[in-house]
Order: sequence, then structure tokens, then C-alpha cells
Amino acid sequence: MGIEALLRPNPKILVVGGGGREHAICWRLRRDRPTAKIYCAPGNPGIADVACLVDVGARDIGKLVGWADSEQPDVVVIGPEDPLIGGIVDDLQVIGIATFGPTRAAAEIEGSKAFSSALVTRLGVPAPSHKTFDDAEAALAYVGGTTGDLVVKADGPALGKGVAVCRSPDEASEAIQRAMVDGAFGASGSRMVIQERLRGPELSLLAISDGKIFRTLGVARDYKPIGEGNTGPNTGGMGSFSPVPDASPELVTRVEHEILGPVFDALRTEGRPYVGVLYAGLILTDEGPKVIEFNCRMGDPETQAMLPVMETDFANLIHAALAGRLDQIVLEPPNQTAVAVVLASKGYPGPVVANRTIDGLDSIDHGLIFHAGTNRVDGETVTAGGRVVTAVGVGDNIGMARDKAYSVAGSVRFEGATYRCDIAADALSVVDAP
Repeated sequence: MGIEALLRPNPKILVVGGGGREHAICWRLRRDRPTAKIYCAPGNPGIADVACLVDVGARDIGKLVGWADSEQPDVVVIGPEDPLIGGIVDDLQVIGIATFGPTRAAAEIEGSKAFSSALVTRLGVPAPSHKTFDDAEAALAYVGGTTGDLVVKADGPALGKGVAVCRSPDEASEAIQRAMVDGAFGASGSRMVIQERLRGPELSLLAISDGKIFRTLGVARDYKPIGEGNTGPNTGGMGSFSPVPDASPELVTRVEHEILGPVFDALRTEGRPYVGVLYAGLILTDEGPKVIEFNCRMGDPETQAMLPVMETDFANLIHAALAGRLDQIVLEPPNQTAVAVVLASKGYPGPVVANRTIDGLDSIDHGLIFHAGTNRVDGETVTAGGRVVTAVGVGDNIGMARDKAYSVAGSVRFEGATYRCDIAADALSVVDAP
């Protein structure tokens, strides 16, 4: 039946991934299509409540393509970046399976920070100044001659841990040493992009494209450092909220015209038409919004905050993107706010201890829990990673949503559980301001 099945009550859908983002995607698809046949590879214990788990890893492209060839889902939705960068969309298209996500060529916008940095420079898109290095000695020499704050980025994907926000040349040198000399990120860190550090509030803007046009899905604010007050090392994300009160319609329109439009047009012109969701990480500087990164998929934990309050049918959006009919979709702004708080294992983003029993999950009735690093052992749900679950509260305003999110977070217990207590706190002052 193919992608047209998404417009019917019972499509057959495979979601690839096993984190909090994929749990939110499966949950939302189940809400939009209660009788759908939803599968998730590999999934997690929370996803098992809304989808049938497939025992194939998200990076095992060959086995995923084999499963799709045998089971013939109407559509495959790719969650994480690794299979996209690895070309899973291209491989699935070869066997005639419609897949929501960019091709390998389009996914290079996240797969190589050197590529994306060169792209925005060529287009004149507002972005920080940068230099790219393949040689550690040259990178260290460059940093040694600087005085300002820098951001040091591994060129390839590094699970959200390949970015170091450095407050001194010494910190930047340590980040280069760790990546390029010590090999902390493998091949992803063999090339480094060094950017000037911009100052201002951050925004995550997600846009959906059908290869011809795009629409802004929504805006969230992400909190990447492990510590409150944005201190400590960067993580994959410790919380988020959506929508964002200081992201005015005028600001979003400016980002669409100055950043997203030129990038989507250039990718299409270069033979890389982008189909899927593009994530633009922005800094609101005194000169206006500037883009600091692109991701070739939905954000994590932004997805956990955006999908619960999205007014538009998500399955219809995926269909429109795959069918090239995004011009027929009207995206309604959300009527409520969601706040997402990530509960992590002690030690994250460094080494963590797994198999800690998680209590309180069955008592959640005042919000949402999206699983990420969890497993089932001897009938109990246990920790199985750094970011364990995301607690989400939905309310008529940020204060209500935040109170619910932290109430949910407080109901979940496991040894060593840690979470930031200041997610969305800065937004309260914006809302309350005269």
C-alpha cells in the first residue's frame, strides 16, 4: 500500500532507534493511528508498550534492510543520525521502501561539520567564524595564538559528546588532544572544526522538508551541559521545553529566510534534496540569530517536548513529506507547553554503572515518561545507559508544565539518579516580564 497507508487507520510502520526520541515518535504515531501496526528496532522497554520490538540494532543497516524487505512496512521512520549518515535511506529506496529521513548525501550536513561549516560560509548564512583542521599540531598552534573563547567540534558524529565549549586556549588544546591525539571519538575526531564562541540564548528550530519546500515544525530550547546554570561538560541534552516564548513569529520568519531557505535550496541545487526533519541549532546574538550546528534528524530531548504538544497529525506530516505534498499542510501552533527533564545515571556523560533498578514508573499518571537507557532484567526495569528516561509535563503555560515535569521526575527513583533542577527556569522570567 505504501505511503498512502499513512492516511488510513492501520498503516504498518517501522521506527528505527531505541532512545527517548524514538519512544516519543512511537508514542505519537500510536496516538495519531491507534490501530496501526507499529514496530521499533531495537526499541526499549517503554517503547514495548506502544510498538512491537524488533531485535535489530539501529546501526545494523544490512539487517534492517533485510527485515524491511521481508516484512514490507508501508513506511520506515529513522530516528538517530548514524543510520542516516550510513545511507540506510538510500538502501531502503533501492528495494522500494518509503523512508522518512534524508539520503546519505543530504545527511552529510550532520555527518561532517566541516561540510556544513563550509556550506554556510559559501552561502553567507549567519554563523560563527571557523577553521577546519586535519592535523593536530596545526590545530594546537592555531588555538595557542587565540585569546577568545572557542568551541571545538569533532567533524563526525559523537553521540552529542564531540563538542567542547572552551573558556580558555588551554581548554581548547585539551579538547583537541583528546579527540585528535587520544582518539576519544575514533574517526569522527580525526578532523576538527574550531569556531568562535557566540553569546546569547540558544534555540533549536526543527523544520520538515519534502525535498522541494519546508515548513517549521516548532522551536524548543535545549539544555546540553550536565550541571545547573549550564556548567560542566556537554551531554546529549539534559532537558528542553517547547514552545519558546522569546522565539517570536518574526524571529522564526527571519531564520527561515536567512538560514533554512538558503540551505535547503543549496542542498537541492547540489543534487542532495532533503526529505525529513532538519534541526538547526541557533544562538540569538546581538546581531541576530546565527546557526551553530545542523542535525539531520529530530532532536533529543527536543522531540520529547515537541511531539506531545504538536497540534498537527504527525503521521499526516510524514506522508506529506514523502509524497511531496507539504504545500498542502497547514501547521497549527501548539496550544500548550511541554517541559522535558532528563534523568541520567551518575557519572554521565562519562562512564556509568548499569542495571540499577528503576522504581516508580508504574505510578506515573500526571505526565509522560519516555524511556531511553533502560532494559528489562528478571522482570524489572533497570538502567542501561547514561540518559535513562525523560520526564515530561504538559500544561497551559511553562509554569504548569514545569511543575508537572518535576513531579514526574521526582516519582522515578534509581540509585545514582541525577537531573538538572533548572530546566525552563529561565523562561519563567521571560513569561513574567512586563
